[in-house]
Amino acid sequence: MMGCKARAFAPLVAVSLEALVPHDHFYRHLDRTLDLSFVRDLVKDTYAALGRPSIDPVVFFRLHLVMCFEGIRSERLLMRLVADKLSVRWFLGYDLNEPLPDHSSLTRIRTRYGLAVFRRFFEAMVEQCLQANLVWGKELYFDATQVNANADLDSLTPRFALQARAALQAHLAALFAEESHEEVDQEPPGSAQDTAQTPLAVEAAAGIQPPLPTSLPVVLSAPLCEALTQGNATRHDWIAADGRPQREGIRGHYQRRADFLVSTTDPDATSMRLKGGGTHLGYHRHYVVDGGKRRIILNGLVTPGEVMENQPMLDLLWRTCFRWHLWPDQVTGDTTSGTAEIMTALDPQHIRPYVPLPDFDQRTEFFGQRDFRYDQGRDVYVCPNGAELQVLPSGCRNQFKQ
Repeated sequence: MMGCKARAFAPLVAVSLEALVPHDHFYRHLDRTLDLSFVRDLVKDTYAALGRPSIDPVVFFRLHLVMCFEGIRSERLLMRLVADKLSVRWFLGYDLNEPLPDHSSLTRIRTRYGLAVFRRFFEAMVEQCLQANLVWGKELYFDATQVNANADLDSLTPRFALQARAALQAHLAALFAEESHEEVDQEPPGSAQDTAQTPLAVEAAAGIQPPLPTSLPVVLSAPLCEALTQGNATRHDWIAADGRPQREGIRGHYQRRADFLVSTTDPDATSMRLKGGGTHLGYHRHYVVDGGKRRIILNGLVTPGEVMENQPMLDLLWRTCFRWHLWPDQVTGDTTSGTAEIMTALDPQHIRPYVPLPDFDQRTEFFGQRDFRYDQGRDVYVCPNGAELQVLPSGCRNQFKQ
């Protein structure tokens, strides 16, 4: 006899969520291994002393870990997954009859925390990996992947137009500054306006300058110290700039397309050539991966799509070395990393680069070194067109070296 299943659901079933999740499930293992209680101290300065209780910061960061594990890029899609997946609901600590957080709350919390909190959270995770001896540190891998932005090329507009609009908004905000201050003073303690103010924002509004960084315990001569100061003032620090490129005063008359065009949908995304062909707005995710068996990611940086893989490589390398007290024997990268700047920076530090050198002969219309033929009898090089290149005598070569 053929069976027919009737769709009838009881309003309440006497079953525990604890019994529905298998004991060998990945999220059970992660819950036993990972302790995220430190995040409450990490973000406590972003909350007011009074007011309505917020989403537990531990739940918030667990949600973002789930987003990474499940390959989700949207808080809206994330909460749809949580509503359907019992194991994720168990991992978050929400019972079957408990309402889940709204995706818009996650977006507001992420904006309030800012990049600095997420960077400190990432570093805390790496510290736990170091304490568990999961990091080898003798070899580092460098690479970058493309991320398409949710924006179309048709959204590009002249950058000066967007800057003029921002300047106009700032001017209007300054005109009504007194009225805004009066409204802020009337806000009760624990309100949304009070909650969004972080200690750094309050100090900046009061004109309090942050303390200067502590000097390293190294004795330097005055000329060397001055030279280092001038060099650091002119160089672009990719990590301090949060991956934003420097657009003024570095290229002269040459400009990229991203220097004068900006997307109104996603201003941080810029045009990039896709590996499969074509052009799209997007980003580059730069990674520093440990060469050990666990392949722990030690550092990361997100830049606009116009930024090549080799540009922030040295900053990521030195940041990884000094932050985690590592000194690798070798670094590995692709052909994009084979630049003279990177090679000359690694050699004095006794770090061997394993990078395939680009074929420079194919990048120019001039003859390359392999195209010249050496005539030993006459001690000259002959180019394909028959012209001869005289070899300097040994005395002249020694004088040239001096």
